[in-house]
Amino acid sequence: MSIEPSLTSRLLAGDRRACARLISIVENESPGYLEALKAVYPGSGGAYVIGVTGPPGSGKSTLTDKLAKMLADRGEKIGVIATDPTSPFTNGAILGDRIRMGGVSENKNVFIRSMGARCHLGGLSKATANALVILSAYGCTYIFVETVGVGQSEIDIVRCADTTMIVLAPGLGDDIQAIKAGVMEIGEIFAVNKADREGAERTLLETKAMLDFKSDWDFKPPVCLTVAETGEGVDTLLENIFSHKNYLQSSGKLAEKRERKKAAQVRDIIRDTLDRRIEELITSYPDVKDEENDPYSLAENIINRMEF
Repeated sequence: MSIEPSLTSRLLAGDRRACARLISIVENESPGYLEALKAVYPGSGGAYVIGVTGPPGSGKSTLTDKLAKMLADRGEKIGVIATDPTSPFTNGAILGDRIRMGGVSENKNVFIRSMGARCHLGGLSKATANALVILSAYGCTYIFVETVGVGQSEIDIVRCADTTMIVLAPGLGDDIQAIKAGVMEIGEIFAVNKADREGAERTLLETKAMLDFKSDWDFKPPVCLTVAETGEGVDTLLENIFSHKNYLQSSGKLAEKRERKKAAQVRDIIRDTLDRRIEELITSYPDVKDEENDPYSLAENIINRMEF
């Protein structure tokens, strides 16, 4: 079964419904999804991807909403991929980001897609990379990718974003200690949100102090205070994003970064294909059910049966 060619041509022409339909097709890995991705890939690559991550409750969605609106008001075409946690029991997700992003959910220049993480570790949906290809081919100039509330190891965002933004907030416990072992190292822009709350200045100073441990920055991550609910400080945050984008472009590091992202995507595709093949072999291999067979010999036998 293949996908009708008109769907991909409509996407490349900027058809919103075709965009939504194709993302659903690749997210569900429906028959023909790889052919569709191959068809639209030459038209992708024009979007600048901004990753938004940080602890739960820091206001990532509201801040993304304000940034997306500011860019849309400037005539930019914006995509938003928002990842919500998925139940390990039902595989269901609330997908409530359209509610939290009420300011842009009906904006014709903004396309929002909520995705369930589907128990995929790393803070993102497994289909995120493919959705980025589709949104770029759709004509988005900027794409925001918001992770689930992350901890120390959920840092997949750095592998798909051009600029990674960390959102912190006071009153959520010791934020810096909670995430410094994983997420702090990947931040290229920092926003201390909910700056109207007590402790915001302290969080700001702690973040800057953490960054001061490294002295040889090519681009030292800027840190600013924001109040997403009112829009206070969001213009400064956007200018910081632009500054990082200009640095990457002028230094040639953007091209290097995208080469690494493409290589990482190729590895993920290969690993996913191998995982499926291994699962098929294990399921169909009768000796696995025999308690007398040790797992080491079984693994060697299955590997020997694989075709490369």
